[in-house]
Amino acid sequence: MWFRLGADTVVLVHLLFILFVLFGGLLVLRWRWLVALHLPAVAWGMAVEFLHLYCPLTPLENHLRQAAGQQGYEGGFIEYYLIPLIYPRGLTAEMQLGFGAVVLVLNVAVYLYVIRAALRSAKGQA
Repeated sequence: MWFRLGADTVVLVHLLFILFVLFGGLLVLRWRWLVALHLPAVAWGMAVEFLHLYCPLTPLENHLRQAAGQQGYEGGFIEYYLIPLIYPRGLTAEMQLGFGAVVLVLNVAVYLYVIRAALRSAKGQA
């Protein structure tokens, strides 16, 4: 039971990390110090998608599932959990590039807003 709980926790952390990569810039609007955590997370998220890297959380989850007597799975987190929710077929290289582009465009837009707001604030204090 503990191994299954551990595997489920890894899935939750994985999902929260993906959400942080996508939308963490919005949190930076409120808590500027999060930029130190968010930008490296964005860089990792884009690297995984653009370079087709294997996230280390997937093997950890599979190991815990197998230790719990469950079956692991092939592929990565996105292919196993998210793609079936969005797309009926497996993840392609083009889709990964698209996901990476979404991360990049979304975060560039948010950070442009953050920078402009900081400049306006600095100008108003001067």
